[in-house]
Amino acid sequence: MVKVAIVQFPGSNCDLDALEILQKTIKVPTDLVWHKDLKQDHYDAYVLPGGFSYGDYLRAGAIAATSPSLETVREATDNGKPVLGICNGFQILVEAGILPGAVLRNAGLRFVCKWTRLRIESIKTPFTRIAKMGQTLRIPIAHNEGRYFLDNDQLAELEKNEQVVLRYVDENSTPTADSNPNGSLDNIAAICNIDGNVMGLMPHPERASLPILSPENHPEGRIIFDSMIKTLEGEG
Repeated sequence: MVKVAIVQFPGSNCDLDALEILQKTIKVPTDLVWHKDLKQDHYDAYVLPGGFSYGDYLRAGAIAATSPSLETVREATDNGKPVLGICNGFQILVEAGILPGAVLRNAGLRFVCKWTRLRIESIKTPFTRIAKMGQTLRIPIAHNEGRYFLDNDQLAELEKNEQVVLRYVDENSTPTADSNPNGSLDNIAAICNIDGNVMGLMPHPERASLPILSPENHPEGRIIFDSMIKTLEGEG
């Protein structure tokens, strides 16, 4: 039976949201695991939730990235297991060097909380495998440091390896400056590692996975979690 761990850090605040979707909505066994207690790779998949780990001191995710639990997460990634980093979880994965690039202050230097439209750029990850290329999802963001950045050579490598998974787009499914909420390079909202089993995204799919919380009662964020679980169960 598939079992998922949600890794909690001091300052995590979206952990219970992710638990609600996985455990009560999708109904997959899921544990909340305090980061100090995650010492062995005993789970099938891992979620690093959003929040403000360690108060975002130094840089968002920088202190959490030094937790010994990240060695277990790194072992899981090396074993090909799905690892999903949401918002602060994305920042942690970048700070730990598990995902490339950097996540900087928003271009407007202000916290941004709004609904965004995302275009799926890759269906080769466990998190998008049941989606369609070019499909758009409406998922909210809530962050102060969400501007994804890396140099031109690294960007070319990401594109070559199909590591860009989601982009911010407008209602015509076009990446534009106005549809980019934080100044992320090339409108990038999510990336994966070269093997595709680790994905980090700034938007919060757990906040768009119940009809009551979603535009027009369409919980489009659920596709991220459903895809991960169905992939693990051999259905994706």
